[in-house]
Amino acid sequence: MRGGANAHLMLADDDRFYVVKFRNNPQHPRVLVNEAIAYTLLDYLQLPAPPWDLVEVSRGLIAVSPGLTLEKNHRIVRCEPGLHFGSRCPLDPTRHSLYDYVPESVLDRVLNLQAFLGVLVFDKWVSNANGRQAIFFRDRAGRWLASGGVADEKKTSPRSLVYVANMIDHGFAFNAHHWDFFDSPERGLYLRREVYKPVTGLDSFEPWLTRARECPPEVLDDAYKRIPPAWLGADSGELEALLEKLFARRESVADLVQATKGAPRTPFPNWAARVSTGGIPREAGQNGGYGIERN
Repeated sequence: MRGGANAHLMLADDDRFYVVKFRNNPQHPRVLVNEAIAYTLLDYLQLPAPPWDLVEVSRGLIAVSPGLTLEKNHRIVRCEPGLHFGSRCPLDPTRHSLYDYVPESVLDRVLNLQAFLGVLVFDKWVSNANGRQAIFFRDRAGRWLASGGVADEKKTSPRSLVYVANMIDHGFAFNAHHWDFFDSPERGLYLRREVYKPVTGLDSFEPWLTRARECPPEVLDDAYKRIPPAWLGADSGELEALLEKLFARRESVADLVQATKGAPRTPFPNWAARVSTGGIPREAGQNGGYGIERN
């Protein structure tokens, strides 16, 4: 697969395909931990992302599979056996097409396009050091109509074939292997700014802002418990400290989203200020509770 982690597309014994990131990938072992925590949070926020699982790759399979290699430090190395991170393909890739790019005419018709607003909340919360990555594919609308990010004014038939998006590739959450939080307006944005046309204010990022702010500690505790000890080594204490900081960041996510207005190329052209009765500039569509914007 493309990407710095040298992931491999593999068929598992459950007859499903997984994009597998190996622990000895060229980026860092911590990217597997980042992926697992990120997918747990995306599930809590009710954002569309492939299911994930632990994928065990045996020494025997590696021995008979010449293609199970990685390019690391300018040399080719073998993938290691053991438990690795697997992102399940939402459809069988031997029978269905998956795209990481669709033309604007298709992008405008993606059923759950508003999920890009929700995932920006997520990316700001976890300090995603990478640009937003997504895949697109056609599927029956009924599988997605009840999911987050669907604004179905046209009352799509559940039997209709539609384009949907899934959010992928979260190894660079928490500032990649550094496990800290570095915030800037540009971080986490999707390259295709068209997805942000509906944004008129902070209210456009609901209900995800509220869900992030009200995230219970049990969600992060569950994420921690799903990490195999072999992935952590001596890093368990650092991961606990990271999750404590992540929990505290819930209160600042709205401010981080608002600061994104200052990113290059004006990501939110329809987010304007309105003037209240007292002459104090406030955000268009804001209910209060997120502070005010002064121009």
